Amino acid sequence: MSALRRKFGDDYQVVTTSSSGSGLQPQGPGQGPQQQLVPKKKRQRFVDKNGRCNVQHGNLGSETSRYLSDLFTTLVDLKWRWNLFIFILTYTVAWLFMASMWWVIAYTRGDLNKAHVGNYTPCVANVYNFPSAFLFFIETEATIGYGYRYITDKCPEGIILFLFQSILGSIVDAFLIGCMFIKMSQPKKRAETLMFSEHAVISMRDGKLTLMFRVGNLRNSHMVSAQIRCKLLKSRQTPEGEFLPLDQLELDVGFSTGADQLFLVSPLTICHVIDAKSPFYDLSQRSMQTEQFEIVVILEGIVETTGMTCQARTSYTEDEVLWGHRFFPVISLEEGFFKVDYSQFHATFEVPTPPYSVKEQEEMLLMSSPLIAPAITNSKERHNSVECLDGLDDITTKLPSKLQKITGREDFPKKLLRMSSTTSEKAYSLGDLPMKLQRISSVPGNSEEKLVSKTTKMLSDPMSQSVADLPPKLQKMAGGAARMEGNLPAKLRKMNSDRFT
Repeated sequence: MSALRRKFGDDYQVVTTSSSGSGLQPQGPGQGPQQQLVPKKKRQRFVDKNGRCNVQHGNLGSETSRYLSDLFTTLVDLKWRWNLFIFILTYTVAWLFMASMWWVIAYTRGDLNKAHVGNYTPCVANVYNFPSAFLFFIETEATIGYGYRYITDKCPEGIILFLFQSILGSIVDAFLIGCMFIKMSQPKKRAETLMFSEHAVISMRDGKLTLMFRVGNLRNSHMVSAQIRCKLLKSRQTPEGEFLPLDQLELDVGFSTGADQLFLVSPLTICHVIDAKSPFYDLSQRSMQTEQFEIVVILEGIVETTGMTCQARTSYTEDEVLWGHRFFPVISLEEGFFKVDYSQFHATFEVPTPPYSVKEQEEMLLMSSPLIAPAITNSKERHNSVECLDGLDDITTKLPSKLQKITGREDFPKKLLRMSSTTSEKAYSLGDLPMKLQRISSVPGNSEEKLVSKTTKMLSDPMSQSVADLPPKLQKMAGGAARMEGNLPAKLRKMNSDRFT
């Protein structure tokens, strides 16, 4: 405990989890007794913790005959008590039937009454009654051959029955012994040595909210080509109104990166990153208290010793998922080897974790960033202003000629709309100005009116200086020309302006 606090800090505390999942009992330094969480009502699971599926098939009707079409698999799937009962019953019925056939042959030939006659040759020697016929069948079927009871060549029907007995016995032995062998060699018991953590946890890993659980292998023999998959079982209703009671969704545990292929030598922590593609994108600590779901974990692999495929299953309900927890480390480095402490396999400790869902975190990040939201709104406003100008142009072309002349003079509002661009456009426009104006515009407190006045002044200064440099006579002529131009008709003034432009 002290080593854990030295490694992770005093903010972390180990949490002892019970196998029943009834609640958590935090323990920490200097903490008083805390109120124990009230256990939730146990609800029906789809898959038990030991991997058994709680599904029963009913109202099959005539479909039950399909089980007889695959009789061998049906017998293998039965429980052991039924397998043993069928095994004993089949052999007992077969032995009694064949013993009865030998007794009927002896009875029809009269061997039961003439067996002690010296010169009489019976079908089967030393068969006097049903028990002796039964013993003869057992000796023949088990190939014991004591030599006291044997078949003679004076009985062709006995020879035919003997051949039938040999064939039938071989079929029964192959069927029943093969069924028992497959039943015993099933790798279901291998799954008993594959461990899953009692709880799943949700915490931050590599800066992302992650769902995690732990798997382990108790045997030294490895699981070849071990692969893990996760399914989320959750009821939902489609937009069309259809209710799906057990909708299965896939949880990505590293399929795209190959992380689902396990080298299961030591306990591993399986991670599912909660992102926009995850079914838990909207899951938060508060909403998890009202959600109902079940996470089914399936671990598959090939048993190294037998070469048979093994599958282990477990599940986690919503009350078995701990928010803001992390698994206790179980691997330590010893002298020359790594040691796994399975006593801490199920233990977790609390870590700081935001109680919000990934969707809520992204929304808060979007609202708190000053560079993302204004850029989006400004682009929308620019697009709307351009559309508004295009609409004004379309409307103007549809007006009468007299109104078009009136609106043709009213370009001021449209110019104002184009000038009222965003701050980013103003910043780009400053790059086209001279360096002197850029320095002036960068000084805080300079408004656009001052900037325009200074620009006009700078543009007019060279003209005034050029007039001032002329002789007095030419200055008078320049002033007179300006006055004469002001007195010219509008048509001449337009011609002069077109010539210079």
